[in-house]
Amino acid sequence: MSKPELMRYVDSLTEEHDLPKFKAGDTITVSYKIIEGVKERIQQFKGDVIQCAGIGTTKTFTVRKISGGIGVERIFPLASPFIHEIVVNKRGVVRRARIFYLRGLTGKKARIKERRH
Repeated sequence: MSKPELMRYVDSLTEEHDLPKFKAGDTITVSYKIIEGVKERIQQFKGDVIQCAGIGTTKTFTVRKISGGIGVERIFPLASPFIHEIVVNKRGVVRRARIFYLRGLTGKKARIKERRH
């Protein structure tokens, strides 16, 4: 396979999902497939995007939420076949591409302003 053919193949893998555009600061809900033995179910993870990294098929994004007073972060590969759907709930206003400073904030200080349309 030549390099242009390979690049077209990689692009076709990433276009397959039809996922919305989002960036750090946005609040999203990721629905992903969990396989337990022979059973399958869809689980939702709602939180703030704190970073997007990589390009093409290696692109990943990290989502952070507070569950039971404890911060939980999950890294999702964008090209994963287990991602069922991504819904952008809110668009946020942040000045950084990676907002790791949220890890040290709690309560009202950890809020992200919503972008006006």
